[in-house]
Amino acid sequence: MFYQHALAGDCSFMDYLLVMLHGTKLDCTIAGYLTAVPLLLTLVSTWLPGNWLKKVLKGYYLFTGLLVAAIFAVDVALYGFWGFRIDATLFFYLQSPTDAMASVPIGLAILQSLVFVIYASGIYAWFRWLLRFAPGKDSTAPTFGKRMGTSLAIILLGGILFIPIRGSVTTSTANVGMVYFSQNQFLNHSAINPCFSLFASLSKQQDFASQFNFFPETERETLFSTLIHNPSSTPQTDSIPNASERLLTADRPNILLIILESFTANAIEAVGGEPGITPRLNKLCEEGILFTNLYANSFRTDRGLVAILNGYLAQPTTSIMKYPAKSQTLPSIAKSLREEGYNTDMLYGGDINFTNMQSYFYSTGYNRITADRDFPLTSRLSKWGANDDITFSHLYEEIKSRPTDSQPWLSTFLTLSSHEPFEVPYHHLEHPYLNSVAFTDSCVGDFIEQFKQLPAWKNTLVIFIADHGYRYPDNLNEFEPRRYHIPMLWIGGAITSPRKIDTYANQTDLAATLMNQLGLSTRDFTFSKDILDPDDPHYAFYTFNNGFGFIDTSGISVYDNEGDRTLLESPSEGSEERVRKGKVLLQTLYDDLGTR
Repeated sequence: MFYQHALAGDCSFMDYLLVMLHGTKLDCTIAGYLTAVPLLLTLVSTWLPGNWLKKVLKGYYLFTGLLVAAIFAVDVALYGFWGFRIDATLFFYLQSPTDAMASVPIGLAILQSLVFVIYASGIYAWFRWLLRFAPGKDSTAPTFGKRMGTSLAIILLGGILFIPIRGSVTTSTANVGMVYFSQNQFLNHSAINPCFSLFASLSKQQDFASQFNFFPETERETLFSTLIHNPSSTPQTDSIPNASERLLTADRPNILLIILESFTANAIEAVGGEPGITPRLNKLCEEGILFTNLYANSFRTDRGLVAILNGYLAQPTTSIMKYPAKSQTLPSIAKSLREEGYNTDMLYGGDINFTNMQSYFYSTGYNRITADRDFPLTSRLSKWGANDDITFSHLYEEIKSRPTDSQPWLSTFLTLSSHEPFEVPYHHLEHPYLNSVAFTDSCVGDFIEQFKQLPAWKNTLVIFIADHGYRYPDNLNEFEPRRYHIPMLWIGGAITSPRKIDTYANQTDLAATLMNQLGLSTRDFTFSKDILDPDDPHYAFYTFNNGFGFIDTSGISVYDNEGDRTLLESPSEGSEERVRKGKVLLQTLYDDLGTR
């Protein structure tokens, strides 16, 4: 922050303290990793005494000092150019070191070299001072009993060391997002340990643009143009495109987006699923706009959230949420609405650090985040955090407290209780998953009944959509289309009238459909289509572990990339063309991912 003082000009002294406080989490993780080697060497020295330990540790400390100092010196300078902390992107530039160094001013190179020398010398000097406490060759050989006692103590310390290495004792492991705490991205970035940022990205880095190159570029571009939103229908003013049917009664309604954890259509009677599980949601489907042929883009929450909130297709071999430098470049519903004066907030009853969610939500455009840490321990009764009855109650009280004449708001709520291990205070059905879905359904029904009594209901659009499906019935294969069939329902006082829409669509299509209803631009949402626009192509595309499915009015095709084979085609006629379209979407997606 001192180095990048131009960016930190508006930061207060408290901001500096908060950056250090939150950044300590990843500092401890890196310290834990670096301490593991000396700890193991000390264990060995208990049984092999001698002066070798000091010599080996001197070499290790010299290597550590040089490595950490180099990362620090490079990172602190590059941030001003890149806008994110150092990651594996550095090595793409080092493939051509002459060209990379050509862009570095001489003055900057000298300054960073000086920073490197000072920092490395300081680290090494400190570690050498610590070596005075290491046993030397003149140490009296301990007895067998003392050696055993010392070994057990070191092993115990190693077990404790696992906590900072892992990053927590909860479900989440150490990740860049766990240090995010502010709406100011510079403060969040300042809290990141650069060593952790680099090593974490190295463990996940892939050359995405080189993958799934099925077609020459000209052929890919031509075919992809037939699969995307028609730019001629993109509104240039605050009006609804003529091709899209008007679903809303207000130009700027409040929007409550409720993302239902693991809600498969197979458990919801209103969209062709099993009867008797979600009676409250079934009833609400009669009151709203029900999309009956909507499909999740993936099988994981981190990928489903990006599909819903950013209109960005899920990847079958990675997750863009794990790359904050990439995910922060995505367009989003929240960003678009914030530009229109909306307040934006996010509610999740679980661990917000899981899979980089905290950094992702801030980068996606949310002003405020409420998570498990904001609920008392007595309310966090499940493994994942606060159950849905607690969070729905919190949501109701939050909406109730908002002035009706305030600026419009977007509130997003990710439910929790229908996630494994399905621990809920509700015991009506024998199947644990179905019982958890029924519990969330009861919470949904109670919440909507209460919400309808508030003045805000009249000007609110409530959107229910699942983050992904679930493998129910239990005999479903992971690649089958039924595994990805999910519900989407629009209700609230801001809708015109109830109806059913049977068009094939993706989670990603929510963005373009909603933006067009609000008269906002959809140009940045490359992979999102307006479900209501007949000029747009209509299909469903989903990905599983290195494979994809493509569904349109001609049928279904499921393709396995690893096996280079079609797993399912119904009917076989037209399957080759469906596979071609799926391959083009996948190739374009990874090309785009590689350039972010």
